[in-house]
Amino acid sequence: MIKQVITGVTLCIFSAQIFSQKLATETSPSEDIKIYQEYAKKRHSGIPLAEFANGVYAINKSARESWEAIEEFPPYEPFVDEGEEMWNSPFSNGQTYASCFNGTPAQRKNYPYWDAEQKMVMTLPLAINDCRVKNEEKPFKYAKGDIASLLAYMSFQSRGQMINIEIPDDPNALAAYNKGKSFYFTRRGQLNFSCDQCHMESSGLLIRSDVLSTAVGQASGWPVYRSKWGNLGTLHRRFKGCNKQVRAKPFKAQSKEYRNLEYFLTHMSNGIPFNGPSARK
Repeated sequence: MIKQVITGVTLCIFSAQIFSQKLATETSPSEDIKIYQEYAKKRHSGIPLAEFANGVYAINKSARESWEAIEEFPPYEPFVDEGEEMWNSPFSNGQTYASCFNGTPAQRKNYPYWDAEQKMVMTLPLAINDCRVKNEEKPFKYAKGDIASLLAYMSFQSRGQMINIEIPDDPNALAAYNKGKSFYFTRRGQLNFSCDQCHMESSGLLIRSDVLSTAVGQASGWPVYRSKWGNLGTLHRRFKGCNKQVRAKPFKAQSKEYRNLEYFLTHMSNGIPFNGPSARK
């Protein structure tokens, strides 16, 4: 326990030293990746970069053993099947999702991205609902339910695709990225916590009975079946939950704030394969 505390304090100091670099607009996205991934590798030495796609199970042996047992009969499997049926079922006009996604559900490598025409970050859930509206169907809700099932199938078909988020040479795109970065490192809520306090300087440590995962790789495994939820949820559902845990008012799923955060967080994981859907505690 003493060793854990000392390690946490040491890394907290290191985190404070690079904090200004993380937030500074003069730090480029490519420099950011180097900072965050080197930090993760130093904190969790000996773990290959690709392993961070497995979240906390990459950095905690006992948690990994339980997770591997669960993965033999994954609880998200029925949702993948449900999503496949949805993908193949025609809309009322006879079209399918394939008409919006170049005929293939394996789309994770293409999202999120900067949409220069709309001047906003485009995510895969947003694109799914755009497809539905285009085909005269009602949009899905963004946190759970049908959207999560369809994402589970599309993510399963995308497994192994490499995360490679590009921030184009566009001041608006860079501004969105930096807003996502600022969100990640800004303390909020009554508990005055920031995302990085848990998932960078405290990753691998316990909060109550839960091991904190590391930021690098966190964008890979979504959507996620959480035992706590008892069902499947999207990344933005988790964002909302984190905000509530620090007693901050959450934003709506697929809000500009959360889309910018997803843009930054996914870029942080460049070079790591997509590995969704997944199961978490």
